[in-house]
Amino acid sequence: MNQQSLSAFIWSVADLLRGDYKQSDYGRVILPFTVLRRLDCVLEATKPAVLAEYQAKQAMGIVPDPFVERVAGQSFFNVSPLDMKTLIGDPDHIRENLYSYLNAFSPAVRDIFERFEFHAQIERLAKAGLLYQVTERFAQVDLHPDRVSNHQMGLVFEELIRKFAELSNETAGEHFTPREVIRLMVNLIFIEDDDVLSRPSVVRTIYDPTAGTGGMLSIAEEYLAEHNPKARLSMYGQELNPESFAICKADMLIKGQDVSNIAFGNTLSEDGHPATRFDYMLSNPPFGVEWKKVEKEVRRERETLGYTGRFGPGLPRVSDGSMLFLLHLISKMRPAAEGGSRFGIVLNGSPLFTGGAESGESEIRRYVLENDLLEAIVGLPTDMFYNTGISTYVWVVSNRKPAHRKGRVQLIDASGMWQKMRKSLGSKRKELSDDHIDRITRLFGQCVEADEDGKPVSRIFRNSDFGYRTITVERPLMEDGKPVVGQKGKAKGKIQPDPKLRDTENVPLDQDVEEYFRREVLPHVPDAWIDHDKTKIGYEIPFNRHFYVFQPPRPLEAIDADLKQVVGRIQAMLGEIAG
Repeated sequence: MNQQSLSAFIWSVADLLRGDYKQSDYGRVILPFTVLRRLDCVLEATKPAVLAEYQAKQAMGIVPDPFVERVAGQSFFNVSPLDMKTLIGDPDHIRENLYSYLNAFSPAVRDIFERFEFHAQIERLAKAGLLYQVTERFAQVDLHPDRVSNHQMGLVFEELIRKFAELSNETAGEHFTPREVIRLMVNLIFIEDDDVLSRPSVVRTIYDPTAGTGGMLSIAEEYLAEHNPKARLSMYGQELNPESFAICKADMLIKGQDVSNIAFGNTLSEDGHPATRFDYMLSNPPFGVEWKKVEKEVRRERETLGYTGRFGPGLPRVSDGSMLFLLHLISKMRPAAEGGSRFGIVLNGSPLFTGGAESGESEIRRYVLENDLLEAIVGLPTDMFYNTGISTYVWVVSNRKPAHRKGRVQLIDASGMWQKMRKSLGSKRKELSDDHIDRITRLFGQCVEADEDGKPVSRIFRNSDFGYRTITVERPLMEDGKPVVGQKGKAKGKIQPDPKLRDTENVPLDQDVEEYFRREVLPHVPDAWIDHDKTKIGYEIPFNRHFYVFQPPRPLEAIDADLKQVVGRIQAMLGEIAG
């Protein structure tokens, strides 16, 4: 059964729920039942051996859990003689038997169904007389990993979540990232480490602070498995949405990962892995979402811990918390002396330029650039994400830059690399093909300036190229045609500035301020001076400006000829009306 057929089958359960459930509540039933059937199928083959082992160890007075887990061949188990197929053999006791079956799972699985608040749905279905029919429907579908791979299962969950989010007017894009975008990000964080990652039995850690259903972690694992089947990737994450967290945890269980590495809660206010550092990280934080709910905790951490905490460099405006996730990931990097880290994060255009000199955003950019942490920024096409059509950018950040990247930042314009989707999904109308992903990865790997079809697609800059000084230009306050001179204190004897004539200029960091002032300001306002006490340093990354290609206007003769044609047509039409 392919992914589309499987999703359609599971979606057909909605037909049973219609009338008793609002459309926006379908997911509360379908998602946990899908997870339950998946776990049920995974444990099916070892069921007899597990029950035998459980009974034997109980008879011996030994705690059976570790032995049962080993026999199950998974990091979870179920010691009930029931399964979903036997459950439907007793319609009269479906409710009690389903509870019994759920309670026989190992603790990590029980936690998954608590996050789903599954017991409330069982009661609701039982009251509506639907519990048996829904259970029977799911018992009919085979979700064994031999039939439905982990990759396919992940796609199924994402499609279902997207559909439910649309029905309830939620933002589907908050839950997951398009798979091809994740593949690109995984390529970018791994490509420079191919030699290391190909070593036998290498072990690395990867972390996603906005894990969703675990798509980023899963694709990273698939990449490593393809390149080195003997490599081991330990996955860590944190997720705020209970249903997404439950799905992510179930996926990690089936993959044999330590599910205690997946934390629940708000990453910004309650770091689920406070003392842990990672080799690799990936994140797609929500775009343009305010952080007012966690403002108190974030500001307290900055005030009490400063640079020893996560938010020392600065705080962005409350209307967009995405740069807080950037700082969070930087705080999770292994020290360079211990091997360092690399991560990829998806951000919208705002973090590139929002905020003037010494604003929170500018200070965060300053910290990243002056500490030589930014390797590259890749500009993606618009209409790539399910919940927004805006421009998005992948930042690649590392504290172990290779020698040829030190002191440099690569900008890659991939906005023209896309193909149209056969069918739009929400705001997503475009996708990256395998060829596009390869081209972008190759441009990053080569780390050289490049043009395609006469347009620049890769440019290299020094870190300092993005810095500037904001100077304050003053002009004298005049009275009766004469400058006003201060009479008291520090102002005594000094020409006083006119606040109404005050202006500012941004001077690139690599330019001499006085020389710039003599060249660009004094010829226009000879009586001006710089108030050096007000000079500020800022950083911005004007991405699009660096890829702008001037298109000369058409010749005036051609424009004039077109206008004459249009005027002629209008006059002819007016003549017809008058006639």
